[in-house]
Amino acid sequence: MALKCDICEKHSVAGGSHKHHRGVAGGQWKRRATHTKRMIGVNMHWVTLPIAGVMTRVHACANCIKRVRFDNKKAAALAAV
Repeated sequence: MALKCDICEKHSVAGGSHKHHRGVAGGQWKRRATHTKRMIGVNMHWVTLPIAGVMTRVHACANCIKRVRFDNKKAAALAAV
């Protein structure tokens, strides 16, 4: 299963991991240090959210979950006033 948000299309990306030695501020060690590829994932969750007024089960990132819940709470507060 691919890590991709159904709301904002955010997905995992490939990055680089770099080994560091204490006390060496670059120089020759920086060029010789081992570089390994790694995947930087997204904080994904299955969650049921009200999207366009319909409760929908989506695979969403934490930022989208927070944003949708905040927007719904804000809309409810404005409707009550």
